[in-house]
Amino acid sequence: MIDLTEIQKNILYASVISDGEITKIYKNSRRKNNSYREHYGTSQEDYRKWKIAFFDGLLYITPASQCVRSASLELFTNLFPHFYSNDGTKHLPFTLLENCLLPHFLTILYMDDGSLSISYRVNHNKKIIYLTPHIYLYLQCYPKDELEKLKEHIFTTYHLSLKLSSRKDGYGYILKTTSVKETFRFLELIEPVAKTCPSMLYKTSWEFRNQKEILRWKSKYPDYTILTSSSDRSKPYSPDEIKLLRQLKKNGFTTNEIAKMLKRSYWSVTYKWQEIKKQN
Repeated sequence: MIDLTEIQKNILYASVISDGEITKIYKNSRRKNNSYREHYGTSQEDYRKWKIAFFDGLLYITPASQCVRSASLELFTNLFPHFYSNDGTKHLPFTLLENCLLPHFLTILYMDDGSLSISYRVNHNKKIIYLTPHIYLYLQCYPKDELEKLKEHIFTTYHLSLKLSSRKDGYGYILKTTSVKETFRFLELIEPVAKTCPSMLYKTSWEFRNQKEILRWKSKYPDYTILTSSSDRSKPYSPDEIKLLRQLKKNGFTTNEIAKMLKRSYWSVTYKWQEIKKQN
């Protein structure tokens, strides 16, 4: 029997919840055990290569069929009933969520089935464009009551507040962040894991995505100012905070370390430092 590490458990369980599946054993099949399978598009291949690198050969890619696969193993036979009911319906594995405590779980859940969506508001009088980022987890293949329990698990484990949002497909509901502040907290939480996967920066790095949005809007409105809606970002920095920020940067502290010292978000410090550099 294969013993998974805690990181492998978090990544695998999130993968099965999202894009992956544990294959069924059909009547008269010669297989004794279930296996893992995950289809992907061509643009997602680098991400899948990054993901399977955590598994030391347990998972592998078949490029021709664009699949992540495993051999038929007792591991997946034992996991199957946690994810599937007797009639084969997929459900959330609440008996396993107690093992899903690492940022890797949330990272994979988001990379597989999430999106960083940006709404906007254009004030032509002030020549300002406000960008408002939201995170969505497209888990509409699960019933509302199961998403409620997952939402509670995420709040209890990661102290992140999500809410249900209605849709017309699946069971009718997905999860989304409740505010801009929570969106940035979500990205900060997954950042240590997500930053090692460059192909997914478009959805995991606000700095990367924000620059793309600025270029897009500047091509249309070159004289407009582009701002991100955020109560934290709009809270003015005191002269003492600015002085301390300058000194900490000079002394080589990272943005994450400075954010903790100033009791501000990572992105608030990032924006303020960009502003200070421009003034210089």
